[in-house]
Amino acid sequence: MAKKAYSAEFKADAVALYLSDPSHTFDGIGNDLGVSRETLRNWVRAERKRTGVSAIADRTRTSGSVGAVSSESVLEEENKQLKAQIRKLETEREILRRAAKYFGGRDQLVSRFQFVDDHRDTFPVKWLCQILEVSRSGFYRWRTSAPARAERARADQELAEQIRVIHADSDDTYGSPRVTAELRDAGFEVNHKRVERVMRENGIVGVHLRKTVRTTIPEPSATPVPDLIRRDFTASAPNTKYVGDITYLPVGDGQFLYLATVLDLNSKRLAGWSIADHMRTELVTDALRAAAAARGATGLDGAIFHSDNGAQYVSKDFADLCRELGVIRSRGAVGTSADNAAAESWNATLKRETLQGRKHWNGAGEARAAVFRWITRYNTRRRHSTLGQICPIDFEQRSAMLATAA
Repeated sequence: MAKKAYSAEFKADAVALYLSDPSHTFDGIGNDLGVSRETLRNWVRAERKRTGVSAIADRTRTSGSVGAVSSESVLEEENKQLKAQIRKLETEREILRRAAKYFGGRDQLVSRFQFVDDHRDTFPVKWLCQILEVSRSGFYRWRTSAPARAERARADQELAEQIRVIHADSDDTYGSPRVTAELRDAGFEVNHKRVERVMRENGIVGVHLRKTVRTTIPEPSATPVPDLIRRDFTASAPNTKYVGDITYLPVGDGQFLYLATVLDLNSKRLAGWSIADHMRTELVTDALRAAAAARGATGLDGAIFHSDNGAQYVSKDFADLCRELGVIRSRGAVGTSADNAAAESWNATLKRETLQGRKHWNGAGEARAAVFRWITRYNTRRRHSTLGQICPIDFEQRSAMLATAA
């Protein structure tokens, strides 16, 4: 049977006829017009939706009613709806009050889901999700994934314990890259981003850079020495290119010790150093002799040593020692710390990781012990990013093995 087509004018007249008298029913008007009850009901619903008129009267009509709907019934129905609306508003207000206290400034998606989960036995989940503006499907997915989240949290806690051990062993200096390298060497398959996140969440922080103080005292009458490094702080093999500098070690009450260094640019190994309570030339010559002794039979013969233009490095005694050891001298420009940046950077790292924010040590003995311990660990254990996260001496040993194999 073909479906009847009704004009818009016919539909409007049918709806108007139905609404003209409260006693009219869908069955009665439908039979008079030759329209099914449901078709007429749909037309009326569409009109009420368009005009925004309440459908209370529709719900109070019945197919068998013939009398007019009493005003008391309409008022009773309206009163019932108003009470329900008030209860809903009161419930929403209570939910929002609890939510404001619950979140406490941490209003994130996960904490909203947690709030819904914590209060789902008190309020309908549908209302909770609507008021907090989260989807019910998202909430239920979040609940389903709870066991996996708990397992990840447990694994992160175990990882945090491993990180704390490594961090403490580094005197609380390692950041996430070196901690990651330690974990991988220990057999843990872990991503550096996860290590960084776990460290951040557990307040485990490496030591950061801080401003350094220069100790170079230029010597205006120095005999010129060429710059053989030219800010290329690399070397193709160990014991070929070195840099050195003097840095101060604050020991309190305005007193200082001074550290002179000899750093290999290939392996980053501190081959020689000297600590004294003065900055006389013996400070730097003692450090250079120590480096020659550390290199054994070959010494420093033929190696380049680069420094700034401090009075100690331009002195006659230092030049004589370089000739004696076969060291080729190199110096940067006067007043330009960038020409000796590798040595400056090493000094900054030493003080950053030993002082760790303190302004000074409590005495000369404490300073000497701290520096000696750190240098030993630096050469033998501390991981270096430019060496592929291994220590300088391990790097030299690998280089020697590769050279022998070749």
